[in-house]
Amino acid sequence: MRLRAPGLALLVLCAGCAPHPGPPTAPEPLGSTSPSAVATSTPGPTAPLVLAVHHSRPAGSVPLATARALVERRTGSWAELGQPGAEIRVIPDTTSPAAAVAEVTGDPAALALVPAEAVDERVRVLAVDGVDPLREPHEYALRTPAPAAATPRVTTITVVGDIMLGRRVGRGITADPAAPFRPFAARLSAADVTVGNFESTLSRNGSPTQGGDSFAADPAVLAGLQLAGIDGVSLANNHLGDYGITAMRETFTRFDAAGIAYFGAGVDLSRARAPWIVEAGGVRIGFLGTESIGETPAAGADRPGTNRLNMPPRTGPLDTAALDRIAADISALRSRVDTVIVLPHWGTQYTHLPEPVQHEVAARFAAAGADLVVGGHPHWVQGWEVSGDTTVVHSLGNFIFDMEFSREVQEGIFVEIVLWDGAVKAVEPVPYVIEGHIPRPADADRSAKILADVRRTSTGPYAG
Repeated sequence: MRLRAPGLALLVLCAGCAPHPGPPTAPEPLGSTSPSAVATSTPGPTAPLVLAVHHSRPAGSVPLATARALVERRTGSWAELGQPGAEIRVIPDTTSPAAAVAEVTGDPAALALVPAEAVDERVRVLAVDGVDPLREPHEYALRTPAPAAATPRVTTITVVGDIMLGRRVGRGITADPAAPFRPFAARLSAADVTVGNFESTLSRNGSPTQGGDSFAADPAVLAGLQLAGIDGVSLANNHLGDYGITAMRETFTRFDAAGIAYFGAGVDLSRARAPWIVEAGGVRIGFLGTESIGETPAAGADRPGTNRLNMPPRTGPLDTAALDRIAADISALRSRVDTVIVLPHWGTQYTHLPEPVQHEVAARFAAAGADLVVGGHPHWVQGWEVSGDTTVVHSLGNFIFDMEFSREVQEGIFVEIVLWDGAVKAVEPVPYVIEGHIPRPADADRSAKILADVRRTSTGPYAG
């Protein structure tokens, strides 16, 4: 799943050049390259040379001249890059790219200059002149010689947290059912694939099963999901069944009619277990949802419900037979697609700390072949970890909800994922605040606080 590269060759820096096929030219000694020499030279095959930093560092863009100077000097200050901190520890170019990336994951003061193929989601790469080398590799100006011109298939995926469009949210959007999605609609719809956890029914055809916590949304809200480019939703949650079995069946029918895929629940266990497979740019991505909270019935052989995995704190002890079944489903999905993403509904509400069993279950998902695990239900953001080669995001927090009793329930993140040929290259958190039940971009100070809450219970490369 990880991409590795051989040792970094001496560098060629191009202002605005794109990969150019042809025979390689001899690289000039480090530090001897000048802008005029670059402009008149004819490079051979090249690849993006990225500035890889610790994941806790702010995202940002570096002017090309500044990036070039950093490469030539192999020293500099974080202030030059618009980052907090003093002197940069630039990892020597004699270090292999894989080792350099590994060093960065453990040191917020370190920076590695490596080919883009060497990085993965455990580090952050900085944009240069506003161009992200992972999203737009052929538009990126800072380059290094490569054995052959690479043409990765770039795929972008966005995953948002809990979407609840009933109760007070629903009463506030009767005039504009798409209102909760409008602040982020353009950004969400720009991804090749966008998914979220839909934590409501689309029918009130039945009696409420959870009293005032029964969530049913008007089917008119489907226009908002379509506006935001939401392609698929997980229905593996504890509110799908809030109005009973008939309402569940009507919810499935209404998603089908709207052309929005769903997974993690269905008319029977076979359908609830079934992954959603989507192709984007020649890359096949498989999504699978699980639910561990209860309230919504577990699907059975002839009964609608969720893809249930009983576990603490609400439906425990851990059902090892169900975990074996789900791990086998992940392994089978792994053989059919390039990328596997699992969305579990799990954990304890109103805490940043994942339950210990979440680590155990996530490790099993990872071993079975999941490339990413992105969880929900706690209503607060929770920490990230790496399990094997798999990044685990324990909780994104609320995305659209009517909770107002604490700061944390009115904050969250969604994640923007970048794939190269199906391999995970970046998982970037995007913080927001919920105001008037609608998610809106957070300012710099609030964003920093939200991400600090994430890091507080993160481990490995995501702590800091």
